[in-house]
Amino acid sequence: MAKKVLVVDDELDMRIFITTLLETNGYKPVSAEDGVQGLEVARAKKPALIILDVMMPKESGINLYRELKSDPDLKEIPVIMLSALSRKTFFHSQRVLDEYKRERIPEPAAYIEKPPEPDELLEAIQNSLK
Repeated sequence: MAKKVLVVDDELDMRIFITTLLETNGYKPVSAEDGVQGLEVARAKKPALIILDVMMPKESGINLYRELKSDPDLKEIPVIMLSALSRKTFFHSQRVLDEYKRERIPEPAAYIEKPPEPDELLEAIQNSLK
């Protein structure tokens, strides 16, 4: 049975690119266009993996990631962060939030800068689902 992968990205072009890549490689994509919708879909569909954009309206990927990793029902789902933000900037923001909120959130399964190379993204997906 095909593994369900949730794609959360506010950019339609990116959602289409990733869901097409997933479908053509035997996965079952579901998508959401912002962090609020992403959390709802994650709770309803319980995907095997989440691919999450960092910069989005309504609720950022950073906040959604922290919510996912704090939720007992969702925290075990691997998350691949995908963003135009540099890896260094993302991890710095996570350390600052960890200190500010006095909680340690685990690192994502992978962090890929946009635009993703199809092979790099597929490799990260396969490694995250092992």
